[in-house]
Amino acid sequence: MSEEPRRFHPEKPARTKTARRTRVLVAGVFVGAIAAMSLSWLLGWGFETPEERTQERSEVAAKARYQAFSSPAGTCLTWQAADAGDIRKVGCDEPHLFEVIGSIDISDQYPRDAKQPDADTWRTLTEQRCGQKAREYLDGQLDPEGKLSLGVLQPDERRWDSGDRRMHCGLQRTAPGGSLQTLDAPAAELDQSDVWDKGTCLGIEDKSPSDPVDCAEQHSYEMVAVVDLGEEFDSFPSQEDQNKFLDKRCNKLVGDYSGDADLRKQGLITAWDTRTKESWQAGSTRVNCKVGALLDDESGLAPIRGSVAKDAASKPSASAGADDKTSQGSDQNSGGNGNGNGNGRGSGNDGNGGNGSDGSDDGGGNTGSGLESGGDLDGELDGDVGDVGGDVSGERNGG
Repeated sequence: MSEEPRRFHPEKPARTKTARRTRVLVAGVFVGAIAAMSLSWLLGWGFETPEERTQERSEVAAKARYQAFSSPAGTCLTWQAADAGDIRKVGCDEPHLFEVIGSIDISDQYPRDAKQPDADTWRTLTEQRCGQKAREYLDGQLDPEGKLSLGVLQPDERRWDSGDRRMHCGLQRTAPGGSLQTLDAPAAELDQSDVWDKGTCLGIEDKSPSDPVDCAEQHSYEMVAVVDLGEEFDSFPSQEDQNKFLDKRCNKLVGDYSGDADLRKQGLITAWDTRTKESWQAGSTRVNCKVGALLDDESGLAPIRGSVAKDAASKPSASAGADDKTSQGSDQNSGGNGNGNGNGRGSGNDGNGGNGSDGSDDGGGNTGSGLESGGDLDGELDGDVGDVGGDVSGERNGG
């Protein structure tokens, strides 16, 4: 007799009460596990605390920065977010904030069990190690008082503890107030003269220039013209020769720009930058002619509102000026920081530096004026992750 029917239609054994109970219990456990998993998902992810979300974003941004700054030398980077979490690579002929020049392993000085350097030591390492890397990258032509400054991404505490000893170095431009300014060409092709475009106004903070602002806002200087000293002098001119030439040239250009307005009645003076021999040797020969105002006690710059341009809708006014002062040359400071960046030092933990200006008066290019001439002007960098790319080369030239 064939076995096929039994094979396809076996008799179903009767289920006992115990078997049914066991099945129900097992099913209950399975459903309970699903519920527990769902609750865990809701508590762990669906209701993430603000602190947890901030920490997660911070870790993602740190990873993105590290990967980007680890790019090969010659890579240009840009970003918009304060923590550079949206950092991306772009062509160096496109607007960018940072140009990678290479990484440096400092494990020769700091073996695996060494403590992480403090802020001052990081600044020194940046100036020495990244500075040398920049000079090699640019074939020696790094203006110590020019528009380019050093930037660095150093290991954060976690990476340091894991043995990472690499500094990722680069070049950037930092305004006197610390904000990064876009560059639109490879560093090797840039004129490093620390000048600003005609019509640029620099803000004012603590009697010194700050970041670029609209000229309708309070500002320290309005840039009126750019003059190339190399067209007038075949070799490096003395400060006296520069001031003598620029006194005439800048006053003429300011007159053209303002429609021959009487600036003294507005409490304003004509000022200009000069170049040091170090800058000249690096190829920086251009300077700004500009308009500003001094405080009555000549302790720094006075705030100005409005533009001196002849077609400007709002004419300038200064809270304190230099009325009735005659044009004369001297070696005195013309009133606080100028418009540029210098070659100071700085660093930032897992951030490419930080703010780049403290307005110190020790180094950098000079600023002259129809009132006084020749003051050294500067700035500084701090390493705040929120200011990724700040001037890691601190003490900047004033201008």
